[in-house]
Amino acid sequence: MNAAPADVIGLAALGRMVFEGVDVVPVWDRLMARTRTAPEDAGAIMDLATLLLLTGQGEAGLRVQVQALELQKLFRRPAPDASALKLLAIVTPGDLMANTPLDFLLEDAKVELISLYVVPGAPIPEPPAHDIAFLAIGESEANRAALDAIEPLLASWPRPVLNGKAANIRALTRDGVAAAMAGASEVLAPVAARLNRDDLAAIAAGNCPPCAFPLLVRPIASHAGAGLAKLDEASALPAYLAEQAEDRFYVTPFVDYAGADGLYRKQRIVLIEGRPFICHMAVSEHWMVHYMNAGMTESAEKRAEEARFMADFDTDFAARHAGAFAQMHERLGLDYLGIDCAETPDGRLLLFEADVAMIVHAMDPPDPFAYKKPPMRKLFRAFEAMLRTAAA
Repeated sequence: MNAAPADVIGLAALGRMVFEGVDVVPVWDRLMARTRTAPEDAGAIMDLATLLLLTGQGEAGLRVQVQALELQKLFRRPAPDASALKLLAIVTPGDLMANTPLDFLLEDAKVELISLYVVPGAPIPEPPAHDIAFLAIGESEANRAALDAIEPLLASWPRPVLNGKAANIRALTRDGVAAAMAGASEVLAPVAARLNRDDLAAIAAGNCPPCAFPLLVRPIASHAGAGLAKLDEASALPAYLAEQAEDRFYVTPFVDYAGADGLYRKQRIVLIEGRPFICHMAVSEHWMVHYMNAGMTESAEKRAEEARFMADFDTDFAARHAGAFAQMHERLGLDYLGIDCAETPDGRLLLFEADVAMIVHAMDPPDPFAYKKPPMRKLFRAFEAMLRTAAA
């Protein structure tokens, strides 16, 4: 295995090409040519894996990623300035939601990004020289072994480590977040129970204490709404289970957060040392809100509302919920954290999910999303400032 980090184009540069509709075939061809000339060019192989992941070819991307990691566990996205801050990201194999999207957060920063991959069962490489480290491994069942493997090394790491408490990341399960926020006066985090298939079948048969419907049910490892359903009564459970291959599920009470106009609004917010920064707000006719399917691109009215929300965020939403953000920062204990949330009709902050690996980027096209650029630049500057302060 090579000792020096392999250089890569990186997620942000490749992601921008894909987001902007640039023809990536020439890039693919150049990378393939490099691998034919030098089959052990781990950087080219990793960039090929990233391109596959970015273009929706997940299984193939993960297979190619494994090939890269068999050759090298250290990768470097160079910075144009030789005096750039050197950030070591401690990451693990996986898709685009496996790790904190540091490359997106630092797209234009004077930061050299070095990624050290923790592969369960394989030796952890000696870290190269760096100014600051960041534990970027997100919470998931698949990532638990990597978090366990790196945890003993963090206490004696040679440089400061942001988000350096692996236990706090492991605790960001849906039930773990709900338990951590239990009793928080400013945050509504519905209780999440882990139930297996037999438990749900028992509820469907009425062999359990009365359950308050509607309930939200989703497989334990699901993300982005995969397998998520709102069930209005117990009789809906058998049909739901028949469609699911998984054996374990999260079950939470459904909280109706529709506004007076019947629309649902969900915000993605990043907390940097407890300070909130807005990433986006989606407005949807459906309770299951995702930015990509909320019709934001098609609706000038929805975009105008999001633009107003983002422009007024600091003095309006963030000010109203300052206590909620302070409680989340205190109880979840991480330097950097993403949350998906909403506001209930009675004014409470409804917390859906908290994680360090939520996708955050500034790749939206200027037309029609020019209003997003200033708040995203503000977020990115704050993130870089945190790195530099911690490294000093």
